[in-house]
Amino acid sequence: MSALLIKGGRVIDPASGGDGIADVLIRDGRIESVGTGLQDDDAVVLDATGMIVAPGFIDMHVHLREPGFEHAETIRSGAEAAAAGGFTTICCMPNTSPVNDCATVTSYIVQRAREVAKVNVFPIGAITKGSLGEELAAVGSMHKAGIVAISDDGRPVMNARVMRRAMEAARALDLPVIDHCEDLNLSAGGDMHEGVQSVRLGLGGIPSASEDVIVARDLLLAELTGARYHVAHLSTSRSMAMVAFAKSKGLAVSCEVTPHHFAITDDELVTYDSNYKMKPPLRCQHDVDAVIEGIVSGMVDVIATDHAPHAGSDKMQEFERCPFGITGLETAIGLSLAELVHKGRIGLTRFVELFTTGPANVLKLDRGTLAPGAPGDVTIFDLDSKWTYDVQQSLSKSRNSPFSGRQFRGGPLATIVAGEIVWRRL
Repeated sequence: MSALLIKGGRVIDPASGGDGIADVLIRDGRIESVGTGLQDDDAVVLDATGMIVAPGFIDMHVHLREPGFEHAETIRSGAEAAAAGGFTTICCMPNTSPVNDCATVTSYIVQRAREVAKVNVFPIGAITKGSLGEELAAVGSMHKAGIVAISDDGRPVMNARVMRRAMEAARALDLPVIDHCEDLNLSAGGDMHEGVQSVRLGLGGIPSASEDVIVARDLLLAELTGARYHVAHLSTSRSMAMVAFAKSKGLAVSCEVTPHHFAITDDELVTYDSNYKMKPPLRCQHDVDAVIEGIVSGMVDVIATDHAPHAGSDKMQEFERCPFGITGLETAIGLSLAELVHKGRIGLTRFVELFTTGPANVLKLDRGTLAPGAPGDVTIFDLDSKWTYDVQQSLSKSRNSPFSGRQFRGGPLATIVAGEIVWRRL
């Protein structure tokens, strides 16, 4: 019987409300007990004195690129980057090649992850065939094969009738519908947020309204169908207000935000650095403030990275020609601590909740807790260690991060999956 005993850390488990110095004993891949003075002569002991011990962090929005785009990322390399970022579970979006729109592709991802991934990998299936927005994908068979949600992320479902049918199908299977909210007619030709900076830089703008109108439509459809609806990478003040209103009316609505959307603004694009090009684009300070307020008030359910690796040959083009997206797995905890905890905006319990019970509840995963019998997934981090992110040392296959060279205070120290230490900086 294999066992791991984590001694003397500050154990924070939002699912149980626990917060105090304690030990965590994991045996045969599952949490056996949490308490003080635990002993086990056969266990490997990990001293966590002065550290935060939390349920394994979950990133519900990751692009692993496999199958089809293995030059940018693979299931193996993405899982290694996740482990280095403190994540024990990641959920991969379906915009692969072929698109994950059928049980065959879903089964491939599940099996491949079992073979090579250091962390848990749960696939998210496409809403429509080929993510073309025209005809529903094989949602039922993908559900049986292992998907935990449906989304055409990377593309919005522009046809409202198709989205309605998708929500009805998802409700029957008790799956959440995750939408990339962007009106393509409004965002066409845009490369950054539409505002003062886009005019100054001479770049095509993507208005906040391109996100807002799809969020508004989807909320109406969620009310009509009774589906569980999740807004991916929410980035505008109006969208946040609409989600808050929908929640106040009792709709089964949730949302996520990314660290880059609350850590930096469109002011950063003065260098025309393609590593700052993403969708949704970096917004103005007003929108950033609204996202942060949504986190503080409890309106935001999840922090997710939208880890979107691109090969250097793709990203190192003219700003207008290069693809949208940045990597994010290895910097998420550091950025979130800097902007949310160290600035006194939220406490540690809320911080941990956004990475654990939040995504677990949205996706109805059996994780995000240290309760006895739960999977033995643990994230250990601290608040004070100084470290600098060097993108050239990233475990991802891609290097498209705007945060290389940034100094952080506090970050992941160890990642434990099913009782096994899969990454450590201790």
